[in-house]
Parts: sequence; C-alpha cells; structure tokens
Amino acid sequence: MAHDLATTNGKTAMAFFGDVPWHRLGTKLDRPATAREAIEAAGLNYLVELKALKTGDGYEVPTKKATVRTDTNAVLGVVGNGYVPVQNHQAFGYLDAIVADGGLRYHTAGALGRGEKIWMLAKLPGHIQVKNSADIVDKYLLLSNAHDGSAALRVYFTPIRVVCANTLALADRRSQGQGVSILHKGDLEAKIKEAQQVLGFAARFYDDAAEQINRLASHYPSQAQVSAYFREIYPDPDEGKDNARAVNIRQELHRLFEEGIGHDEPSIKSSTWTAFNAVTEFVDHVRPSRGADDAERTSRRLDSIWFGSGARLKQKAWNLAVEMGSSN
Repeated sequence: MAHDLATTNGKTAMAFFGDVPWHRLGTKLDRPATAREAIEAAGLNYLVELKALKTGDGYEVPTKKATVRTDTNAVLGVVGNGYVPVQNHQAFGYLDAIVADGGLRYHTAGALGRGEKIWMLAKLPGHIQVKNSADIVDKYLLLSNAHDGSAALRVYFTPIRVVCANTLALADRRSQGQGVSILHKGDLEAKIKEAQQVLGFAARFYDDAAEQINRLASHYPSQAQVSAYFREIYPDPDEGKDNARAVNIRQELHRLFEEGIGHDEPSIKSSTWTAFNAVTEFVDHVRPSRGADDAERTSRRLDSIWFGSGARLKQKAWNLAVEMGSSN
C-alpha cells in the first residue's frame, strides 16, 4: 500500500531538525526535539481506540475490531480481538526508555496515510568513519508503528550516510533483521520495560557494520564484477519482454558508481562500498515515484525507502555487496 504523509488540523504530520528534507514537507524545528516536542510539532498528538465492527446491515463482527483515530474518527484498519493499540506517546516513550538519562533527541517524526503508520528517527552518539576518510555514516534508531494491524512496533538500526543523506540497509541476511519488534498483543508494558536492551543490540550492530563497511571500502571489484552486481540487482525481464528499462537503470548505476556524491574520495573510490552506495543513491534520490503531484510522489518515496520496495532493494544490494567483498 502506498502512503502519503498524513495531515493533522490541515498541516502535514511531520517535523524535522536540520536540513530541509528532499520532500520539503513538515514543520522545521530549531533543535532536536524531546518526545513531547516531537509529538506536538509532527501532529502526532492523537489517540487510537478500538470500536466494534459491523456489517452494512448492522450485524456485529465478533472476531474483529476497527482501529479509529479519535480526533478525526478516521478508520485506520481492521484488527483481531487480541490487538492492543500502542499510542503515539507510548511509542515515543519506548524510545525514551532506551536512553535512561533522557538524552535521546528526535530528528524526524511523522505519520503516513490517515495516521495509520507513524515513525520517529532518533540520532545516537558517535558515527562510523569509513577508512579514516571524510565519508561519515551517522547512527540512528528508526521507530515505526502501525495502527492498522499491518506491522508490529519496530525499532530499526538505521545508518545514514551523511554526505548524501542515503539511508542504508545493513542487516545480515542470516539474521532475523536489523532491529527489535514488539507485537500488539499481551503485556505491552512489560515488553516496553525491556527497551534498555536495544542499546546493547545497537552497539553490537554498529560495531559489526563498521567492520563490514571498511571491508567493502577496501575491496576493489573488477568492471566485470561491478556489471554482474548491478545486473543481479536489476536483471533483464523474462524473455520476450522489453529490457530497455533495466538497461537504462544499470547505466545509471554505473554512472553513480563513478560520479555519485562522495565517490571521488580517494580512499573509497571504485570500491565495493561505492558500488553499494550507487544503489542507495539511486533508490533514495533518483528512482521515480508515482503520484498525482510532487508532494504525493515524495511522500511515497519516503515510505518506500524506509519500509517498502526501496528498503528491500537496498537490503538485497547490501547482501550482494558483502558477497562480492568477500571474493578475490
């Protein structure tokens, strides 16, 4: 399902700190926000409740409930009887609990659709410096929650390459993912109390990520390897179908491999790391998105690069890059 940025009281439900995002939507903050400030600025100060679900002729559906946003009465989804809503302030509180001193600050927060999906992006201390170069990767936690029953409350470990604001996808294919999930069932309060463990997971994740990134930045593939890498990510369609689109995309990936933002840095130039970042730059900044206008297209791109096909494509590119970086 494609999402647009939600609105609250006629305003786009998003807030951000720092540079204006590429979608140019939302309320600009003068400084990184506390949980309370982010909820207010991003228009996330609404509640979600469960209501009985009825058929068109008035019969109640006993096994299902509707999730309803109380300020607009918008129906956000249909869920089972075991579903427990996690309110937006609870979700922010979950991230706050991760850093016991309350020092976590939110750089971006917002909602998609009618408010059925929310996210918040919080920066962790420190960064990854690739091969002691000017190529810096910042460490973030990205929390998302769905009020329509489509997904659990999830905290992702989300590295972002500073030079071009590319969101990376670095989970090992052998793992269960790159974050922590909490289902909307059972004793949510007890689960939220375990939030402190996330910092330990994040520390191990980013230590491993730094090691793998530097390994990729020290591996220099042949032209044949680069071509095979891009072809596996964007293969030709089935026989008999026009392959012009795939060819054009691969040509663009080759161009970004040579000319992408930050790829002229001598210590990383022509490495497997830049091949991977050619894909992330394409997904985050070049790949077209559908929509009636610029605002709709850019908000759908945001949904894609964090939660949808763009995220899956970058994950595939990372796994293949790790394989290529392990070859001779």
